[in-house]
Order: sequence, then C-alpha cells, then structure tokens
Amino acid sequence: MRAAKLTIPQPHGCLIGAHNCACDLPHLAPLNPTTSAHHRPAPSTASLEFALGHTRFAVLSLIAIALAACAQVALASPPDAAPSVSGAAPRAAIVVASLTVSAGGVTRTFTSAELLARSDAAIVAVARDPAYSGRATSYRAVALRALLAQLPADAADTFEMRATDGFVAQLPSQLLTGAATPWIAVEDPAQPWPPLPGQKASAGPFFLIWENAERAGISPEQWPYALASMTAVASPVQRWPALAVDASMPADAPARRGQAVFMANCLACHRMAGNGEGAVGPDLLRPMPATRYFTEVGLRALIRNPAAVRKWPQQMMPAFDASAISETDIDALIAYLRVMTARAAP
Repeated sequence: MRAAKLTIPQPHGCLIGAHNCACDLPHLAPLNPTTSAHHRPAPSTASLEFALGHTRFAVLSLIAIALAACAQVALASPPDAAPSVSGAAPRAAIVVASLTVSAGGVTRTFTSAELLARSDAAIVAVARDPAYSGRATSYRAVALRALLAQLPADAADTFEMRATDGFVAQLPSQLLTGAATPWIAVEDPAQPWPPLPGQKASAGPFFLIWENAERAGISPEQWPYALASMTAVASPVQRWPALAVDASMPADAPARRGQAVFMANCLACHRMAGNGEGAVGPDLLRPMPATRYFTEVGLRALIRNPAAVRKWPQQMMPAFDASAISETDIDALIAYLRVMTARAAP
C-alpha cells in the first residue's frame, strides 16, 4: 500500500521575521527582527544554542506532524488504491494470467510468469500476423509441443482451444505435430501488447502462433488469441454428428470439402442448429438458415468483406481474402451450407 507523499519543509535558518524576508522557505522564531539571517553578524554562543534548540524543536515538530498525516492517509486509503501521477489515472494492478492445458486425464495450469521465465522461451517472429491485420510482429513464446510433453499422451484427435471472448477453435491434433510449429506467445503484464485493431484489448494473455504456417495450410482462424484453455477432445463430427455430411456422399463432392472448410474457418464462432461450442457469431441454421437470409452473391461478399455488407458495433467477423479461403473453397462451403439447410428443412 502506498500513502500519499508529504513534503517536509527543511528549516533554512533564516532568523528574520517572515514579514521582512523575501524567501519562501519556513522560518524559525526570529532572534533579531531587523537583521537579515543571510548577512547577520556572528551570533553569541547563547544565541546560537537558542537557535539550534529552536531548529531541533521545529524539525521534530514537523516530523511528528508528517507521521500523523501519513497515518491518517493510510487509514483513509482503500487497500488497492494507488496515487495518480501528474493527474494521470491510478495504475492498474498487474494481473498474472494462467493457461489451463488438459490431456491424458491430467490438467496442468501454467502462469504467464512461469512461462516467461522458462529457459526454453524464445523470441518468435511472425511475418504476417492475422490478429494484427497481417503486420509483422514478434513474441516471447514457449513451444507448445514442449508443454504437451509434460502431460500424458492422449488418443483424442482434436484440441479444443477456448478463448475468453467465446471463440472456440477445434484444432486437429495432427496440426500440432505436423510441418508447422505451434508456439504459445505469452504477454508480459509489465510490457503489455498493443490493442487489437479496432478493439481495446490485446491478443493476450496467451496467443497460439505458428512458424511456417503455410506448410500445413493453417487458416487465420487457427491462430486463437486471448487463449484461456486447451483440452484434448473427440473430433467435432464425433461430438456433433449432425455437422457431418452423409457417409454415402462421394469423397470428391464439393459439400464434403465444404465441411472441412467450415470446421477450419467457421465452427470457432458459429454453431449449426445448436451444434458446436462457438459463441461469437450467430447460428447459421437458426432461426433462419444463412443460405436463405443471403443470396449466393451476398454470402460471397460477406465472407470476403463483412464490413462492406453490413456494419454493427459488435462486429467481430474478419475478412477472408483469397489467401485464407480460395474461390473453390467458398464454392464448397456454400454447397455444404445448402446440404445442412436441406437436412434441417421440416
């Protein structure tokens, strides 16, 4: 707890009356009201002892007053209050965040302080950061594979990556061990990251980033930020069979490809007739299917640039350019949505 700082004036030994002295410093009781202390004749021994005695008395009195004032401030101040500096708002308390990882029946919690202090933490450069509008960034991060090595092996084929804002990505386990290298970037509370574009919060406290993402076809939605937990789970189609196209559908059918596109890019935010975990965007079948609410041209425009179609204060959907979702994949996604709409029809 910090108490308000009090300045204790230091006596400067001016021995003339305050009404005759031009200085702003505190004054002792005058010995000679008509003689300047700065040019006074040498005082007698008795006068000097008298002056020193008054000086000691003044200093002790000021110290006593200061201590009493500090005690009053301490009693009046709330436990977490901090004085503002030059009119600035009080500085917020530093919060140490934690990331929960569950696999193999074991759950581990890693704090940001613990991860930042690890000897294997490294600076990882990101050439095009999807969270920060494709800018080049760099982070202090820990290899995700090293964290998972501290837990028992798990036969689950998916890791559910849950963020604090309702975003829930379903990442195939094979991505985490494939050609791209996953890292957990850790925000240092003492040196916070900049706010995300158009938002007040940063991508912290934890952010899944990738090295060589292009080698594994990692989509922008597979870079979950504001990460709170990751859990080994069954695949989405095992947990929500209604999301799967019919088993009889040919392997090269556009809708089957569209299912994979939906899982990688849409399921983190959108549910389908209640199936899924995402809570950021609307359900794409309820209360009205997206393929009936939008024309095909409208759907394509919405995927490419949502803000150009409509804007609202809580808009969260990013734009997907051709490097994120190709035209062929948009065709496949729309085919998948139409299959889901036809299945849900009464």
